[in-house]
Amino acid sequence: MPTPSVSKIPVEERLFSLVLALLATETGLTKNEVLATVQGYRQRYRAGGDNANLERQFERDKDDIRDLGVPLETVDSPGQSGNNQNLRYRIPRGSYELPDDITFSPGESTLLNLAALVWREGSLSGESRRAIIKLKGLGLVSDEPVLGYAPRIRLRDAAFEPLRAALERNAIVRFAYLKPGEAEARVRELAPLALVQHQGRWHLHAAEPGTEITKTFLLRRIVSQVTTTGATFPAPSGDQTAHALAELDEVWESHTADVEVVPDSDAGTRLLKRRGSLRLPSGVLRLHYSDVNIFADELAGYGPEALVLSPPALRAAVHSRLLRTVDEHAADPSTAGAPGAEGTNHG
Repeated sequence: MPTPSVSKIPVEERLFSLVLALLATETGLTKNEVLATVQGYRQRYRAGGDNANLERQFERDKDDIRDLGVPLETVDSPGQSGNNQNLRYRIPRGSYELPDDITFSPGESTLLNLAALVWREGSLSGESRRAIIKLKGLGLVSDEPVLGYAPRIRLRDAAFEPLRAALERNAIVRFAYLKPGEAEARVRELAPLALVQHQGRWHLHAAEPGTEITKTFLLRRIVSQVTTTGATFPAPSGDQTAHALAELDEVWESHTADVEVVPDSDAGTRLLKRRGSLRLPSGVLRLHYSDVNIFADELAGYGPEALVLSPPALRAAVHSRLLRTVDEHAADPSTAGAPGAEGTNHG
């Protein structure tokens, strides 16, 4: 029987399987243990073979999990400090559970317990259950139940499935795309080359038919149904997924912001956990980002806990969102809301 293709496994299940495995052990798992046992990796893992692409997938998944707010840690293996080949990865339960000051009424607890029962009965696929059994066989799973942990994975955008289907057929697609600052959406006609997840968001890497120009589009900004034109295009050569992710990483690396945060605040805790975050001697956080408008939405949500020092474009974008929030709720000062504007630097 042929080995199932990892492309058939939804990314949400792979990420959740990874979170579940890392929650289930106090000592953590090495990279090889993850790749050999966790659903979504083990199907492509080659014992003693070349797993470079799979290792890169794991690195990206770690970043996506951290972006979702999951406290994934890296620790040295016991007795092997400094040996990067034997680093272990874990998610400490204490950092993932609800704070002690959050309580529920008896009625709320009953409803939550009922929901947990439903979750435990139907949340995991047979493949994920077999992965847990395999981890137990290695002596890596604790005795405590872990199936009560619900995933905090974003749902796919509505455009994902029609774009995925078009990718399989090399079909030209058409959709309306709204860029920030523009009053009306523009209709785009494109050859889809790859669907990739970067920093917890889905992107389409596509080419304009008849040209060599490629652009990246954020799926959440597609504001119409995705349709096919009836035309097709030749299958592209090379690894388009790797190319798209490399371009997005380059954009992310090249954009940094200095943000002053209130010590021990929600903003300070969450922003420091972002991939690549650096605390300067002054206490200011230096953060990477891909899209000025998306990052402005996030920072504006922290209100007075985060103050952008640079760059000016990001500072102005956050300022405008805060002013809009004030204007929207001026008639009712008791109402508090988070800005929901969207923006991009994408195609």
